[in-house]
Amino acid sequence: MGNKVVGIGLESSCDETAVAIVADGKTILSHAIFSQIHLHKEYYGVVPEIASRAHLEVINDLIDHCLQEASITFKDLSYVAATYRPGLVGSLLVALQSAKAISFTMSIPLISVHHLEAHLYAPFLEGHGIEFPFIGLLVSGGNTALYCVHDYGNLELLGNTTDDAVGEAFDKVAKFLSLGYPGGPIIEKLASQATLKKPIFPKILSDSNETYSFSYSGLKTAVINYIHDHPDADVCEIAYSFQERALEILVRRLFDASKRLKINTLVIAGGVASNKRLRELIFEKKKDFHTIFFPSPILCTDNGAMVAGIGYQYYKKGLYSPLSIDVKARP
Repeated sequence: MGNKVVGIGLESSCDETAVAIVADGKTILSHAIFSQIHLHKEYYGVVPEIASRAHLEVINDLIDHCLQEASITFKDLSYVAATYRPGLVGSLLVALQSAKAISFTMSIPLISVHHLEAHLYAPFLEGHGIEFPFIGLLVSGGNTALYCVHDYGNLELLGNTTDDAVGEAFDKVAKFLSLGYPGGPIIEKLASQATLKKPIFPKILSDSNETYSFSYSGLKTAVINYIHDHPDADVCEIAYSFQERALEILVRRLFDASKRLKINTLVIAGGVASNKRLRELIFEKKKDFHTIFFPSPILCTDNGAMVAGIGYQYYKKGLYSPLSIDVKARP
């Protein structure tokens, strides 16, 4: 590979097994993602034991596939990176233990990666020259958080959810409406078919200049109560109003933080960042001085490229992890 620094990234924090090989932290040489949606669909959510077993069954095949697709061998790797937090403990162990085996066998650095920071790195993989500091909004099924990102490895948490993550709220509302799993794409599609588009549900939380917390339990309860009182209500109108309220607080908190901190570069990442309505709402509110970055939809989902990419930045700084490092469920 010449003078390029080539790393492999392994990701198994929840219900996607993902592997990617990236050169110099920016060029994706190969990537593969195994989705477990079909395994968890009947349960309307991720079953940890099923998830970890499925990761174990496919990760070696994905690694072999990516090496072949990139036309390299293990000997061409300079480092191996893996997600070690946050996520499901049993699932996290699969990628991290696999990475440890590669690190030990090939005598290359092991780099443990924070899953949320990896998501915020995704736009860097698409040729964007993003300057620090920036406001990072992380929105997914398991996490909803707002950060001020000062540098690689230097994230300041501004606020997170006090209960459900936004993606989790979509899943739970979809389950209550018997729409299927995962809930995000289904609700987004139904919301786009609404005609009246009335604000059925109240605004979530008040405006704040100091705190940036999120909460979805109240909105979820409001949806359930409304359906009990209006059993014949149009599901498209319910989906529309729910989605508007669920996304509005994300947009409001994002721009509130931008205004107070006087930081106009905004990065939105995570699975819910692929929601078209969220993108519309953000671009509707942006001003000329704002610079907005969204990853492509394939890089919004959990993937190995973001892990290998941020791993490269740690590799350059010599921030390696010992083989004794363990996984952690919480951020």
